[in-house]
Amino acid sequence: MTRRAAFVYDEAMSQHQLRSDHPMRPVRLQNTFDLLKAYGAFDENTSRLTPARPASEEELGWLHTQDYIEAVKRFSLGHSGQDMSRFNFTIHGDNPTYPGMYEAAALSTGGTLVAAEMVAQGQVDVAFNISGGLHHAAPGHASGFCVFNDPALAVKYFLAQGWRVAYVDIDAHHGDGVQNAFFDDPRVLTISVHESGQFLFPGSGHVDEVGIGAGVGYSVNLPLYPYTGDDLYLESFGEIVPPLLRAFAPDVLVTQLGIDSYHSDPLTHLQVTTRGYVAAIRELAALGIPWLAMGGGGYDLSAVARGWTLAYGVMLDVEWPDRLPAGFAELLGTGDLRDTINVEIPADVRRDARRFAEESTAAIKQEVFPVHSLNA
Repeated sequence: MTRRAAFVYDEAMSQHQLRSDHPMRPVRLQNTFDLLKAYGAFDENTSRLTPARPASEEELGWLHTQDYIEAVKRFSLGHSGQDMSRFNFTIHGDNPTYPGMYEAAALSTGGTLVAAEMVAQGQVDVAFNISGGLHHAAPGHASGFCVFNDPALAVKYFLAQGWRVAYVDIDAHHGDGVQNAFFDDPRVLTISVHESGQFLFPGSGHVDEVGIGAGVGYSVNLPLYPYTGDDLYLESFGEIVPPLLRAFAPDVLVTQLGIDSYHSDPLTHLQVTTRGYVAAIRELAALGIPWLAMGGGGYDLSAVARGWTLAYGVMLDVEWPDRLPAGFAELLGTGDLRDTINVEIPADVRRDARRFAEESTAAIKQEVFPVHSLNA
């Protein structure tokens, strides 16, 4: 089935620099756009290339405090004499301030809201904003490279339309900011599949974080052991994510498609290849409901461009040729779009990873499945 899809992008999204040595490199967005364009992704009648717009202060205020919004504006202008640490900004840490920070963050966030509006209005079946997915930002402070939390704002937008929302996050890092925003809200099912917080920032996302009050059973965390590979990743994903999504029956699917789960990502330890990554996205696409997709983490530049190009192919139901278009082999360090590598994981690590995954899935089935009338 061919889907009507939109790709939201503006070259300004890739022009800023957090810091010269910072692992979050916005050029990855431009590389992805250029690769999709070379494949002819925007030539089809079913694919719309759509410009972004900055999120308004009012929209940012759906989640973020006015003090924080004003602080980001000040820091963006270079007024670093203010109390940066109060808002979790530092010069040498994860969240540096930089010129134009407010404009860059507002544009990325606005791109996600444009995508959400297109989905809500029925203009497209799926919309993808690769610059979005900044899932760590809190109402009053930055976190984990994230200034404004565009996934949470998009969920709030859909809730205002009266829609039930399922949010699925496959970034290697726990989607803590989104979970926290809806921890007591049964209208939102949040599912995060990530490397366990025992080993990775932000240190949360354990299976016992299931929500509070009316939201108990609507926050779901599937933590995985470092060096979990494709087969176990997909087995665990398949046991938990599709059954819960079908039982919840959302009006819209919101996904954060970070690809820092990739086996050579410099910041994480999962061992997923493009095969496993795309297979998980196909599971999400198979739901056939309105779909808003965002990017997220990803610090191996080749993996980001290839992974998100493959993801947009899933959204369009198109198989791109495996040989990369001319000029991309040198840029991406490979001539192939899809991985052929088989990642070697020692037998003892595989055993530990399986035991960890089985414990995670069993706990979810015991604590969460009954809430949704599912059998463990």
